[in-house]
Amino acid sequence: MVATPVEDRPPATPEEIWAILREAAKWREEHEVWRAEAAKEEAKRKVELDKMWKDTLALWNKADDKLKTMKGEVGGLSNTFGQMVEHLVIPGIEERLGELGFRFTHISTHRRIKNESGNIVMEIDVVLENSDTIVAVETKGKPSGDDISDLEEKLSKLRGILLGMGDGRRILGVIAGAVFGSAQKQAAHEAGLFVVVQTGDTMKMDIPKGFKPREW
Repeated sequence: MVATPVEDRPPATPEEIWAILREAAKWREEHEVWRAEAAKEEAKRKVELDKMWKDTLALWNKADDKLKTMKGEVGGLSNTFGQMVEHLVIPGIEERLGELGFRFTHISTHRRIKNESGNIVMEIDVVLENSDTIVAVETKGKPSGDDISDLEEKLSKLRGILLGMGDGRRILGVIAGAVFGSAQKQAAHEAGLFVVVQTGDTMKMDIPKGFKPREW
């Protein structure tokens, strides 16, 4: 069968033209309906996502507030615990050190140490002094490895400040705690610090055989 050349095809009849126009209109109408439905679904998803985000944010804020409250409660409990240890240590620390042969002429609590510029650089819970020795005491509810390192750092800074002032007295360190783990005790002893532990309603020195305190 031989194809009829395009130029030889008869022109479209009015009925065919109207049929094409109807199909185009139908397609356009269906397309508009589809676009409207898609827009509606998109708006619905946006509302759902907005609500989900707000709910998530509310839960996050609630959890954050709860965490802050818990931190505050734990921090407050820790501070109270530490203060209880202070009240046990302060009255007896001079006596405990006296048992080791120390005698002091001055005792101060919550001692603020200033540098040469007059700025406060640290605070030490208890400081005992005489003409040749300074003993710095830190009290903790449950001493940690970080507490031991912090005290060592304080004593080193104190050594530098005193040397700058022409004060060559030796410095010794004591860390006291109500609950003292064996690992923490060992770390403190290895650092050359005296260890004071709670026993009932009193405090006692825990000095292992061969212990030699470090002098800063």
